[in-house]
Amino acid sequence: MTIQESMGLKIKTLRESKKMSQAELAALVGYKDKTAIAKVEAGKVDLPQTKISAFAKALNTSISYLFSDDEPEPQPQTIAAHFDGDEYTEEELDEISKFAAFVKSKRK
Repeated sequence: MTIQESMGLKIKTLRESKKMSQAELAALVGYKDKTAIAKVEAGKVDLPQTKISAFAKALNTSISYLFSDDEPEPQPQTIAAHFDGDEYTEEELDEISKFAAFVKSKRK
């Protein structure tokens, strides 16, 4: 992985963890639109120092982190479903439980 690709992945991970769109990040770092951010995140751009500094500031991180060999921390994803249980029959609850076990069994 090139340094541009590594930096792009870190930028994308940080942006997504902050629930920021590419367009929002583009505005913060001085780009006209999200296309430039997509290219940066794909590792297709060799960023000048001023832009690296702008990305670090916009994403509340350090320049050294963007250059480091550290892998970006994976962001946990939470998916929740809530039900009281009384709207399902015992058969339906058993089917839901079996489906949940099936989904878990497909994990690698």
